[in-house]
Amino acid sequence: MANSELTVIGGGLAGSEAAWQAAERGVQVTLYEMRPARLTPAHLTGQLAELVCSNSLGARSIDRAMGLLKEEMRRLGSLIISCADMAAIPAGGALAVDRDAFSQAVTARIEQHPNIELRREEITGIPAGPVIVASGPLTSDALAQAIAALTGQGYLHFFDAMAPIVVAESIDMAIAFRASRYGRGEQEQGDYINCPMSEEEYSQFVDALLLAELTPLRGFERAEGRFFEACLPIEVLAARGRDALAFGPLRPVGLTDPRTGQRPFAVVQLRQDNQAATLYNMVGFQTNMRWGEQERVLRMIPGLERSEFVRYGQMHRNTFVSSPQLLDDGLRLQSSPSRPPNPIWMAGQSTGTEGYVGSAMGGLVAGLNAVRFWRALPPLAFPPTTMVGALLHYISHANAEEFQPMKANFGLMPPLACRVRRKRDRYQAYARRALTDLQPVLDAVAALDFCCQ
Repeated sequence: MANSELTVIGGGLAGSEAAWQAAERGVQVTLYEMRPARLTPAHLTGQLAELVCSNSLGARSIDRAMGLLKEEMRRLGSLIISCADMAAIPAGGALAVDRDAFSQAVTARIEQHPNIELRREEITGIPAGPVIVASGPLTSDALAQAIAALTGQGYLHFFDAMAPIVVAESIDMAIAFRASRYGRGEQEQGDYINCPMSEEEYSQFVDALLLAELTPLRGFERAEGRFFEACLPIEVLAARGRDALAFGPLRPVGLTDPRTGQRPFAVVQLRQDNQAATLYNMVGFQTNMRWGEQERVLRMIPGLERSEFVRYGQMHRNTFVSSPQLLDDGLRLQSSPSRPPNPIWMAGQSTGTEGYVGSAMGGLVAGLNAVRFWRALPPLAFPPTTMVGALLHYISHANAEEFQPMKANFGLMPPLACRVRRKRDRYQAYARRALTDLQPVLDAVAALDFCCQ
């Protein structure tokens, strides 16, 4: 393994995870990240693994799909999950992080690793030798063109989002109240700040949304853009029906307004965004409204009339490749007469694994499989009964014509041998089966670690 070398392009969640996994097992890794010299439309810093949208990594409990995926990755030794656990802040049943503490922790671990050389420069082509492309959904134009030429496939486009962030002390707590749905959470008073709406207040808010001026789409977005269903702007949801928001991100279930003792007609939830609890982000409030319109419309929400916004919402284009036509189960680019013979893996959201955790999962798998390549071993075989395996199977076997990014969900997994009627019991059974079936993969990874000693 002395001469084993690997290039990783991109220092986001997937690239950082991939570099770490390979370096931990003796591979000399060169990790390229173009920030801070060149920022993307969404990133603000040069930190590795910067979170540009929500600060939540999804549910903690393993009877939730995202919780199970995190637990599988935790057992596999994920750098990203380890740093997230360390930077966790109260968020009810979710694993939310102080985004600055999280990215600083990942950056420090990468910079201090003796087997990783971090180069702060833009890569505009695919280098020779084993390569992991984890440049993310905001890949620079030059590299995107190089990847398109390499794969022979056109890119699909969708939009992702950043939710507005509010200064906590500017929220009117005489109206808003602290609570987690159904009383879940770590704090006695509740992990979320909730802004309740009456039916009349909700109706007026929807009217304002529908009349708000939007940021004009650029040429390529008008021609090719489409919104990803799991990340729709609130104004797009509102246009689908007057009750769409009340049954979507503003659903009031599990919450009681202490002023009335009753469930509100709708509720806007804000989630803690940093460890100091001075900032809160608006859950599910991705929007394409102009910033001035956001300030006007969002201040119609009870409790936010005098709110101070430190960041407005923003929609931005993401790109992803046609993974079913390009990648195998181990995320390696399939061979073709028009492609170079050197092994190339792809990882992150650009492969169609949606969300922070799904992105990092791809980096973990690609990094481990790069190590196995150097040791002349076949790629890891994740059973489809695990959440990692189910996601890998989806992106490599989905119908290419209908392929869209996918978050972890139990619907991707094979059915249980015996029918379980209650949903929660069924999901717990899925989780037990997944963690049992993951054991052979854990043994294979442990064998890689043993060889490094």
